[in-house]
Amino acid sequence: MAEHQVAFARTDEQDLIASTARQFLEENLGIDKVRELMMSEDGFDRGIWKEMADMGWMGLAIEESHGGAGLGPPEVGVLLEEMGRLVTPGPFFASAIGATTVIQETGTDAQRSRLLPQLASGEAIASVAMYEQPRGWNVLSPSARAIGSGDDWVISGSKRSVLDGHVTDYLLVTAMTEEGLGVFVVDSDAEGVSVSQEPTLDPTRRQAVVTLDGVRVGAESRLGEGDQASGLERSLRLVSVALSSEQVGGAQRCMEMSVEYAKDRYQFGRPIGSYQAIKHRCANMLMRVEHARSVASYAARVTNDDEELAVAAPLAQSVASETYVWVAGENIQVHGGIGFTWEHDAHIYLKRAKSSSLLTGGPRHQRDLLGRALGI
Repeated sequence: MAEHQVAFARTDEQDLIASTARQFLEENLGIDKVRELMMSEDGFDRGIWKEMADMGWMGLAIEESHGGAGLGPPEVGVLLEEMGRLVTPGPFFASAIGATTVIQETGTDAQRSRLLPQLASGEAIASVAMYEQPRGWNVLSPSARAIGSGDDWVISGSKRSVLDGHVTDYLLVTAMTEEGLGVFVVDSDAEGVSVSQEPTLDPTRRQAVVTLDGVRVGAESRLGEGDQASGLERSLRLVSVALSSEQVGGAQRCMEMSVEYAKDRYQFGRPIGSYQAIKHRCANMLMRVEHARSVASYAARVTNDDEELAVAAPLAQSVASETYVWVAGENIQVHGGIGFTWEHDAHIYLKRAKSSSLLTGGPRHQRDLLGRALGI
């Protein structure tokens, strides 16, 4: 692996992104609004989505020539940390992170010029359809098939756990071809496409089952040329790095909730935070959150080095996943009985923590990837 000298201090631009995002999210997507959207049909507010797009959030990492801001993973990570802190609902991660990354890593210049401006402006919402049962995390050899038919492709297969698939304008579907793995742009309302929401633990991040029954798409719908396994693999690493930053933000907020409650809740005439057992819990939360933040920040800063990214991405994702789940659980313990109730916000974070830990493969899968990258 290459040696890196990485500066972890935020730049003035990153501080501005963080402060602007926190102010906007607290004013427009506080926890009461999140609860409202959890119970809504779409799971997000299209008016707020438009405002986020107008602020440039959707195109933060998209090149300026394609309608974006031209920033990088560190800036995206700063934004996602703030979004994770308030359990932001909606298709931002699916479209602005997942779909955008796959298009940038697998599409041709012409395809990027055609698709990315739509995502950057928020005009279109997209999601990646790659997971299947019973193949699990083995996304590089899907059972879905794409067969050439003249100048067209005919795609058949079924995908599970498609993030926000119920509100997408188009899907990026992975399927095997004679040349290897292909990624295809498929309109969500195309003939032969069936999309249905599936029950999930986390109501703030919807998932869907997508079935493709002989769906015909044009030759231009196939992203790039030839086998796209390496492009999808790199995309997954970049998405894992972005997700780890969001998880750090959620874990940070759980720690803050615990500390606030430990100061305010009195038992036997003194705040519970004065008791050693609670002090130790909160101190351990801080240590684990800062550890996860350091690993996630490092991963975001080495994305241009494929060899280092192969190590840093699964490391960041495994650490951030386990940290968020653990801290969210400890947050409930600090709150005691009230923390288990529907009325309290702690369960919203625990559900997001559990679901996020499985989005790109659980910690065990990530450690397996890490071992392979290290040759062990």
